[in-house]
Amino acid sequence: MRKNTEPKQPKPLKTQPTMTLAEIIKTYSNEDACKSLLRDLRWPDAVRCPRCQKSERIYELKHRPFHWVCKNADCGGRNGYRFSVITKTVFENTNYPVSTWFQVIYLLTQSKKGMSSLQIHRQIKSGSYKTAWYMTHRIRSAMKGDVLPLAGDVEVDETFIGGKNKNKHWDKKIRNTKGSHGSGKIPVIGAIARKGNVVAKMIENTDKPTLDGFVREAVSKKVSLLATDEHTGYADLAPCYPHGIVKHSQGEYVVGAIHTNTIEGFWSLLKRGIVGTYHKVSRDYLPLYLNEFSFRYNNRENPDIFRAVIAGC
Repeated sequence: MRKNTEPKQPKPLKTQPTMTLAEIIKTYSNEDACKSLLRDLRWPDAVRCPRCQKSERIYELKHRPFHWVCKNADCGGRNGYRFSVITKTVFENTNYPVSTWFQVIYLLTQSKKGMSSLQIHRQIKSGSYKTAWYMTHRIRSAMKGDVLPLAGDVEVDETFIGGKNKNKHWDKKIRNTKGSHGSGKIPVIGAIARKGNVVAKMIENTDKPTLDGFVREAVSKKVSLLATDEHTGYADLAPCYPHGIVKHSQGEYVVGAIHTNTIEGFWSLLKRGIVGTYHKVSRDYLPLYLNEFSFRYNNRENPDIFRAVIAGC
């Protein structure tokens, strides 16, 4: 039998972006093109006043493109409330053109483990590192979406972010490490629907009221399975949920359909991104990084994740 000597073709990516970075730069090289896209995504039906959220009595200012005035009595009144397409968005009060913001958004959405502000600073040649840091944090604040409550087979688990307390400099050591297993790390809880979305949230401690309250907020009671480890914080879920427990302390990792491997895979991705890309994340800004990683994960099969971020800006 004759062997096939032809070289194997690489498997295509499961989801490819609809546009490349070069196409983004070419298509949205001027402000009018950027603002047209932002207008269409922000107000797909009709322009709405960002103050009163009404679409009636909104008049376009023809001498100023992408500017409108609201004449509603409970908003602008007689003189009217003037606004533009970037009013109350992440692009407001910035000296950088929207086209540059679009490039930064694309870079953040296409990097599986994130892209540091220093790398963004090098890419866009911003005046200072702080400018790139400001832009990336604003974009992360827009990376959110309503995915609650989760349904289907759901896994819930907690993890800890940060270096060990004993390895920190003496003036940065945490004296009171209650609720973080004495490590000084930041506790984070997450819930993930298998082949679905993930929700991650920073918490103050891992006591029962915190864990139980998160599950009841994030997970629908109509789930077919709720899988957790043996943490006592999940002990009261059984009457309301089909609760399955995997006992890691006894060497159990998979018991039929009961496991937490999916959420642990997300934790692994998050931690590799923090250690390899960002190196250090403070407690104050950790929620924004959780936004970023969760949003990218939830849109992992969305070829137009770039527009999804802009729509939330």
